[in-house]
Amino acid sequence: MATPLLRDWLAEAPYGLCLSSGFFGFFAHAGVLTALLDAGLAPARLSGSSAGALVCGGYAAGVDPPTFQAEMLKVKKSDFWDPGLGFGLLKGRRFHALLETMLPVHEIENGRLPLSISVFDVWGFRTRVLETGDLVSAIRASCAVPLMFHPVWIDRRPYLDGGARDRPGWAGMPADMRTLYHHLPAGRDYFDDPAKVPRRDGAMRLQMRNLPRSGPDDLDKAPACFDAGYRGAKAALDRPADPAAVIVVDV
Repeated sequence: MATPLLRDWLAEAPYGLCLSSGFFGFFAHAGVLTALLDAGLAPARLSGSSAGALVCGGYAAGVDPPTFQAEMLKVKKSDFWDPGLGFGLLKGRRFHALLETMLPVHEIENGRLPLSISVFDVWGFRTRVLETGDLVSAIRASCAVPLMFHPVWIDRRPYLDGGARDRPGWAGMPADMRTLYHHLPAGRDYFDDPAKVPRRDGAMRLQMRNLPRSGPDDLDKAPACFDAGYRGAKAALDRPADPAAVIVVDV
């Protein structure tokens, strides 16, 4: 039997979309989600860590990826840069305010589809999956890069970046859920080796080479990052859906 194309595999039955951590790579994640929606292949469930939590959370709250991109492109470093004393450089209050303004839904359970956000429980030194409660605090906690942001307190416990222990962001994805996983690079050498992309039963894995990189000081690269994610995902839809292999797309 011939291996189906990724677009056919996704169309066969409901699937979950899992988006990894990856600093400011959330623009590429937004491009991937946009390509899937444009192809009529909307996911039935979402999970993510850090950058992935930001995009998944925004979409679950009702913000479509192009709107997400447009809103994020308005953001300047000064809009979220708020240094202050604490266990990290930034207090995170400005980032919190940005999310409150951007997201039309503020409770995870009230989103348009099931959402799981991975955060790192500092006291328990383990991953915790948030599926109910305040969406803004959950996203902010999952994005709280250690030493860059102060920990985020939820229910009297401190939390940091979900990628600390669950880089793929799939801790909250049911084990029996068909899953498409988009993996962002942790470093140049790491991303060149598909063998290092995490594996999971029932998951199709997508990675893109040569993604433009943006950060707090080079937000001007964000449009190119979004476009690369979009083009890469669109090309991946016409690749074989082989769970034993990583779908690698050069962008």
